[in-house]
Amino acid sequence: MSAETPAAAPGQFTRRRLQFRAWRGTRPFWAGLFVMLGGFPIMYFPYAHLQLGHLTLAMATTAGAGSLIIGVLLIVLGVSLWFQKHVRTFAGVAAILLALVSIPVSNFGGFVVGFLLALVGGALAVAWAPGAPPQEQPPAEATPDEGGAPGTVPLPHQGTDPAAGTAPAGPYKAPWENDLSGTSPANGANGRHSAG
Repeated sequence: MSAETPAAAPGQFTRRRLQFRAWRGTRPFWAGLFVMLGGFPIMYFPYAHLQLGHLTLAMATTAGAGSLIIGVLLIVLGVSLWFQKHVRTFAGVAAILLALVSIPVSNFGGFVVGFLLALVGGALAVAWAPGAPPQEQPPAEATPDEGGAPGTVPLPHQGTDPAAGTAPAGPYKAPWENDLSGTSPANGANGRHSAG
């Protein structure tokens, strides 16, 4: 492949991936994903039965309906964060509160996994802010001191007389012209300050 080889047109997969990346960048995607993932263990564990050989362990609690409601609400909040980004603050605060309520109601918040996922997702949703759209700036025109032909601006030792304190007309200023300390050779202080 050489520098003259034209780039291949992006395929269907690449185009879809770039479209998904652009869609994901305009909304609190990761917050919604964490909130949704936090809802599944909270909703699942109270109804699950764990098999250990011939031993069946039922993890059902008396508040199974409460766990189901909390899990479904977290999933709905996660989906709403994806498709209704303007409710991000409400959805984030609600996800944090539901995660906290799931600790006593749903087996310590889905054995802490669902609690942590919902808590992090809610915090991400509250903290997310939409980015400012890029503003188009007009192309900058080159000024005489930028770019120009070589030799158009004199060097510090060209065409100046340090004893007289003069510099050629133009945008260039000699270093001693900006010296406000009074120690330049042009004003006769010879580098020493007079203390009085």
